[in-house]
Amino acid sequence: MGGLKTKRNPGNVKAFLKTVADEQKRADSFTLLEMMQEITGEPPMMWGASIIGFGSYHYRYASGQEGDWMLTGFSPRKQALTLYVMSGFGGGKIHLLKKLGKHSTGKACLYVKRLSDVDLDVLREIVAQGVAEKRRQHVD
Repeated sequence: MGGLKTKRNPGNVKAFLKTVADEQKRADSFTLLEMMQEITGEPPMMWGASIIGFGSYHYRYASGQEGDWMLTGFSPRKQALTLYVMSGFGGGKIHLLKKLGKHSTGKACLYVKRLSDVDLDVLREIVAQGVAEKRRQHVD
């Protein structure tokens, strides 16, 4: 059985962000860095080569597979900023998404082209709710 390829590593977060070619995406990434660190109270860590994560939790599936993953994080991808909201978008976050602004979602991913397209207070609340839900689910 293959394990999770994306793992937390000692990479330098700020050095990575300085390599982001698009000036707006780089500036937005530093804004997200500050926002997510403030929300989680956790330092940023590199996960794999291009994801910045905050905090972690341990999971174990019924299949026996287990591992550690970030509470929240983001990656400055070419097409969009990808924000990881590990609890998904159910519950109160559905209402918030309607007020967020221009975005799209995957199962636990929120995609925005630039932060100027969204309401930062609403974004902050979505991330904060996601972190709180994951922390409640994974209390030791």
